[in-house]
Amino acid sequence: MNDIYNSPLSQRYSGEKMKGIFSNDKKFKTWRRLWIALAESEHELGLPVSQEQIDELIKFKDDINYDVAREQEKKVRHDVMSHVYAYGVQCPKAAGIIHLGATSCFVGDNTDLIIMYEALELVKEKLIKVIDILSKFAREYKDMPTLGFTHYQPAQPTTVGKRATLWIQDLVIDLEEINHILENKKLRGAKGTTGTQASFLELFNGDFEKVKKLDRLVAKKMGFDRVFPVTSQTYTRKVDSIILNALSGIAQSASKFSSDIRLLQNLKEIEEPFEKSQIGSSAMAYKRNPMRSERMASLSRYVIAAALNPAMTASTQWFERTLDDSANKRISVPESFLAIDGILNLYANVADGLVVYDKVIEKRLLSELPFMATENIMMDAVKNGGDRQELHEKIRVHSMGAGKKVKVEGLENDLIERIAADEAFGVSVEDLEKILEPSNYIGCASMQVDDFLDEVVRPILESEDFEASIDEIQV
Repeated sequence: MNDIYNSPLSQRYSGEKMKGIFSNDKKFKTWRRLWIALAESEHELGLPVSQEQIDELIKFKDDINYDVAREQEKKVRHDVMSHVYAYGVQCPKAAGIIHLGATSCFVGDNTDLIIMYEALELVKEKLIKVIDILSKFAREYKDMPTLGFTHYQPAQPTTVGKRATLWIQDLVIDLEEINHILENKKLRGAKGTTGTQASFLELFNGDFEKVKKLDRLVAKKMGFDRVFPVTSQTYTRKVDSIILNALSGIAQSASKFSSDIRLLQNLKEIEEPFEKSQIGSSAMAYKRNPMRSERMASLSRYVIAAALNPAMTASTQWFERTLDDSANKRISVPESFLAIDGILNLYANVADGLVVYDKVIEKRLLSELPFMATENIMMDAVKNGGDRQELHEKIRVHSMGAGKKVKVEGLENDLIERIAADEAFGVSVEDLEKILEPSNYIGCASMQVDDFLDEVVRPILESEDFEASIDEIQV
């Protein structure tokens, strides 16, 4: 199919399982499962639907006659009724009871919910997998001091592992959002044309209790404990907005991680994996571009922007239903899930292959540490009888001089030598080097990593099934 447009999300980025969830087969087989659940429930509640008819429906539940449905849709311009017709062609005995009392949203909306929840389960598995990978990285590097940055300017040191916990914590928050949605999932159920269940009340001769039982029975047969207590023709479109906002949250977390890796790769401190035969640039053969992290950022931007679509749709629905949600929803929802799938595949791949250059990290930290240690040096000198204000001024002057050496002359930071040569401080270079031990400046970072991984991450990994296979990415 090289002569027509194909979505890059299907061709390059998303995994096979996620694409399968949003496939036509999944959609239309779910429609048929819903029609069977409706027929079975109506049969159990005493409507004239026979077991023979149900058996016929079950026989053809996975055999979608797409050609018949397509031809019928050309005539009637209605996808649901085209598939009702096509199913009836295969099931002539049951043709008259397919879709009995239902509206198009019975199959359309219930299927959309089922598919989104199933896709969220896959997202959840991959999210936990990434958390697991990063937690191992954080534990391994919990004690490695590294220069911290605020405003992308050198700041108080942290550790490589502590920085990784910040990435993990964002993902844990995303996981909590996904869990909240899944724990509160509901089916639309059997609600009728405008949500009043009028057609079902008519079928059951005014028996509201049977109408309610039908709603719950259909949901139970489809694997749901709850239905939305009230709907219009559709389930509230706020659900789509909530779900895509959760995906946007994951995209935000992934983009933040990818930005940090790209900056660290520029500093030559940490790099994303790079295959032996991988080409970084068509012109500059020496380059090792962080292309996977860049792709994560690119796809994340798409998902963040796409989350606006269901928000606008939810805010502009008229009364019981308006169809301007349909075309938008068919694009924004599946493509956001496909993009998130690609993002998480990339995230796992990058996180699992991070390359840490400890000597570069140490060199950069030591080049900046003298400036950060000046307060400690000054306090020690005061303890030995020095004048705090006089010492403060001397450190200021020495710092300016050392800064000029580094930034103007391109030389090494000589602040330690300057202070050691100043008799007012009464310390040697050896004394100062002891003060400059990097581990003295990382605070509680190492302990914070252990506490976070033990108290927050470990319970997640022990309680969740995250044996999700991470799809191979195209480099």
